[in-house]
Amino acid sequence: MYLRRILLYPVAMGYGLVMRLRNLMFGRGLLPSMEHGLPVISVGNLAAGGTGKTPHVEYLIRLLRGKYELATLSRGYGRSTRGYRLAGPGDDHSTIGDEPLQYRNKFPEVVVAVSERRNTGVEALTRLPGPPEVVLLDDAFQHRSLRPGLSILLTDYHSLYTRDYILPAGYLREPRTAARRADILIVTKTPEVLSPITRRDIAAELKPEAHQQLYFTHITYDAPVPLTPEATGMNLKEVTAVFLLAGIANPYPLEEHLRRTVDLVLTYQYPDHYNYREKDIQLLARAFHDHLARKKVLLTTEKDAMRLGQANLLSLLQGIPVAYVPIRVSFHGEDGRDFDERILRYVEQNKRMP
Repeated sequence: MYLRRILLYPVAMGYGLVMRLRNLMFGRGLLPSMEHGLPVISVGNLAAGGTGKTPHVEYLIRLLRGKYELATLSRGYGRSTRGYRLAGPGDDHSTIGDEPLQYRNKFPEVVVAVSERRNTGVEALTRLPGPPEVVLLDDAFQHRSLRPGLSILLTDYHSLYTRDYILPAGYLREPRTAARRADILIVTKTPEVLSPITRRDIAAELKPEAHQQLYFTHITYDAPVPLTPEATGMNLKEVTAVFLLAGIANPYPLEEHLRRTVDLVLTYQYPDHYNYREKDIQLLARAFHDHLARKKVLLTTEKDAMRLGQANLLSLLQGIPVAYVPIRVSFHGEDGRDFDERILRYVEQNKRMP
């Protein structure tokens, strides 16, 4: 890794220079940045994926639903369609992407849309009959042509952006200094118990600006949700082996969670947003059947379940107990109350007048 970083450093320097110039032009108004006259909250990161944007967007949905009409707007990574698309009953992961499909399935009362061009997407949402009062932007920190009213930047506890490098030497899509644009910084995937000393050390490393608030979250796991009949009534405490199928950037928190209960966790990891082929599932099913564990189960993530939901893939797992593990984020201590109050205050102060 160290040698690779050295070899790629010149390329990273060139890419970083381009990004700094781009940010400078947006900062000085040489490139236009549009506002839309309603509360727009952006959730993003500097690293290329894996910081937990989806569960944080879901946290915001749970906080705001019932109080305001909501819409989520994503790029729709991995979809076969292009342009603006409003999610409807006939959509699946191939037409809107796995994360938007997850939002639509879990929160049917929320408008879900995708668009590569976020300004186009927000404008289309505002023209809907009964337009949303709040728009949540998923993964939009680098979309400088749209200026959100509130920008939330996530960074993984195990890989803080201060310890990372610009692509391709590292995983950062922008220089570390770009974090100054955020209004809120959240350190994600922390341990469930986080000492005041650790919080203080991280704050000293991130050095939040005067206008920024720093929060800390950790992942909590709900009970597995069956995808096949054989997984109904599953009790992880009785399982001796888990086959974990993970097409996400960082499966390690889920692996760690499962190893607290199950002796053997066999991870089959694929790239983020991977579109599984029948061959992949057939190989996994064969490995599952050949394993000698007495009580075994195939688990996957909620995002992967959106892609496995195709009939032709689940049919290849007949006779196998398959389930996904839903996740949520929880704030540490008083962070949750303070965060909620800040979000609600922002929305109330910036909502459109009737």
